[in-house]
Amino acid sequence: MIVKTLNVGQLQTNCYVIQDREEAVAAIIYPWGDDPAVLSATEGLTVQYVINTHAHFDHILGNGEVMKGLAARQETAPKLVAHREASPLLAEHGGAAWFGFTPRPSPQPDLLVSDGDVLRLGGCALRVLHTPGHSPGSISLYCASEGVLFAGDLLFRRGVGRTDLPGGDWNALHQSIVGSLYVLPKETVVYPGHGPPTTIGEEKRANPFVQGR
Repeated sequence: MIVKTLNVGQLQTNCYVIQDREEAVAAIIYPWGDDPAVLSATEGLTVQYVINTHAHFDHILGNGEVMKGLAARQETAPKLVAHREASPLLAEHGGAAWFGFTPRPSPQPDLLVSDGDVLRLGGCALRVLHTPGHSPGSISLYCASEGVLFAGDLLFRRGVGRTDLPGGDWNALHQSIVGSLYVLPKETVVYPGHGPPTTIGEEKRANPFVQGR
């Protein structure tokens, strides 16, 4: 797997373009706005999925523009992917108005996923982990063969996602980290929605909010 990291938008959101090493297929995680860098990073690739790990506005504002741009240049349009519990927040434009941002309507997801579902991307199997807490419909994506995890806004380097927004739940977030992430191999590389990457082992050892054993 090839992982391209784009730091986009006013909230410094990490947008990831993940590409299979053998096939010219890719997925986009966390699209923000109409930043042309997102589409440019997928030139020559067939994007199979645009994935929302959760539906807060800084991770979904680009859904419409990115899906439209990809559909115009690909024979087969990508699928917009989200957890089924993210749909209500998507319908509210991700809460953009809470922070003074202009709402941008998102298309409805083409694929509603649940815990344990698998998204195939060439030779990589992205396993869906339902990891609520930051929001009810939050998911993480784990590729065991590559040892990588896309954690959304659940777990950061030395930090965790906020739980004071509507639908946030500290107990659920704590359980998601301990029960779904900290059980992964310690060398697993964690790609968060904001900030630098980290590893499961490093966060279990030194995360001041949720430490592992």
